Amino acid sequence: MNKNRMIEIGRTLISLDIFEKHFLCDLLKCKGACCIEGDSGAPLTEEEAKTIEKNYAAYRAYLPKKHIREIEKQGFSVIDSDGDLVTPLVNNRQCAYSFYDENGILKCSIEKAYFERKTTFRKPVSCHLFPIRITEYKRFDAVNYQELDICKPGRQCGFSNQLPLYKFLKEPLIRKYGEEWYNEVEIAAKHLQQGT
Repeated sequence: MNKNRMIEIGRTLISLDIFEKHFLCDLLKCKGACCIEGDSGAPLTEEEAKTIEKNYAAYRAYLPKKHIREIEKQGFSVIDSDGDLVTPLVNNRQCAYSFYDENGILKCSIEKAYFERKTTFRKPVSCHLFPIRITEYKRFDAVNYQELDICKPGRQCGFSNQLPLYKFLKEPLIRKYGEEWYNEVEIAAKHLQQGT
């Protein structure tokens, strides 16, 4: 980790990529590939895993039968090969909580239930923050941008709209770290733009 390419706010070290890169999800092009690509499920906190289990009935109806069977077989959350708590997968690829909508786009059943006011939990914060990835250490959190090929449409769309990553992910960043922290991010962004 190159600390010269990071900005410290509170107990976070934020990669300059968060300020410099542009991003805006383009679901019509990527088709929700982040719900199927990768070698593991979505990272969860223990609290999120409990919430998902408690509210399962709210989004079970949106899930394909195969996904329901996998969740019942594997559990509402699993420990992956790295020892991390994550969502279960179907065929070792697709998040068990995802489903295809009528346009062939992968969507999150948990988020669908949230928008239909059947649950107050939107989705795991790791999904909400994607493509930002947070690594928690003892003394600080490293806030990094994970640049993946599947997100090329998002980078192009973000560049076209001149939307920096930290602005695109304002809501989940506030959800994770609070308004005061995000206000400091905006101040840091202004200083970077002015070169001070």
